[in-house]
Amino acid sequence: MQITFPSYYKKFSCIADACPDTCCAGWQIMIDEESLERYENEPGEFGKILRNSIDWEEECFYQNNRRCAFLNDENLCDLYKALGPDALCDTCRMYPRHTEEYEGLRELSLSLSCPKAAKIILSCKEPVRFLEEETEEEDDFEEFDFMMFSQLEDTRDVLFAVLQDRSLPLTLRISVSEQLTESYQNCIEEGRQFDIDDLLRECERHQKEGSLSEFISKHLSEKGADAASLHQWNRQKKELQILRGLERLRPEWNQILDGAEKWLYQENEETYKNICKEFHQMYGALSNYKEEWENVGEQLMMFFVYTYFCGAVYDDMVCSKMEMALFSIRWVQEFLIVRWLENGKTLSMEDVEEISWRYAREVEHSDNNLNTLEDWLFENYYLIH
Repeated sequence: MQITFPSYYKKFSCIADACPDTCCAGWQIMIDEESLERYENEPGEFGKILRNSIDWEEECFYQNNRRCAFLNDENLCDLYKALGPDALCDTCRMYPRHTEEYEGLRELSLSLSCPKAAKIILSCKEPVRFLEEETEEEDDFEEFDFMMFSQLEDTRDVLFAVLQDRSLPLTLRISVSEQLTESYQNCIEEGRQFDIDDLLRECERHQKEGSLSEFISKHLSEKGADAASLHQWNRQKKELQILRGLERLRPEWNQILDGAEKWLYQENEETYKNICKEFHQMYGALSNYKEEWENVGEQLMMFFVYTYFCGAVYDDMVCSKMEMALFSIRWVQEFLIVRWLENGKTLSMEDVEEISWRYAREVEHSDNNLNTLEDWLFENYYLIH
């Protein structure tokens, strides 16, 4: 089996009680079968405590005030302290490492929801590279659309090349990625899968010739809308209501959503546009921080595309994987503008990291939230046109 992972993957190490938050609160910690069997047979007084701290029906640890039963007041794990790292269940042992499984391939990544992982991902200055290793392990896939997966991999390689082309402004890179993916979806919906290779070659040719704006114009006219654009007043207000309707994992997330309502959407479109313009002149795409700002956007896009794009092999919803990445970029940026206003029009890299991991915790770590958003994005940014 081939193992693939980003170049920064092995830099992660947990900072334990020095972390600004904890991964042991706010969500259910599911326990794998092997760990459950060990916990059921753990001897001694701690074994009794352990068994009484597990919801055996749901196969997860009980929580006290949304905190794992073993998370102590110092934000350290009493189970780890008592039995050592080998006693951790798969969830606790692996997080924030994330795995996507395909036939003959396992792709590893770090979860943006972890503060330390977010720092590693967003502080990466060089274009991220993907490394490969081989193992003797075999998978047990019975059915797998290898042809579609190969096309998805080829498409993702083209997306990577565009997203990491730093001779282009980030807005252009994002727009090209969105248009390429929409056209890919069109090929699927219309039964033109054999046109996908030509579509990829067309995009590569335009990139080589420096004419990607022509590629956008052609495919934009076919679609009739540009979902990759930022700071669209009516769309942002609508999307905020979608975010409000998702499952809530952390109560403090309400404060971030309320902040967006208060600072950005209480008045009118002109006020909103002026706020966005001032922000970009002081910190964002029009400021002296442009290179840093575009690097953050690039790393976020690479993270979401690498982690989720090829998962379309299981549901055919190619464009919703890209729309999810675009949605995330938009809302991390919106929340950063709110933080900038709350901070008296200053912003630090720590703010960027915090907003990113708080967003990821709410959206990425709930299957209900991910599925709801993907379905809504597919219906509103693809099927509507």
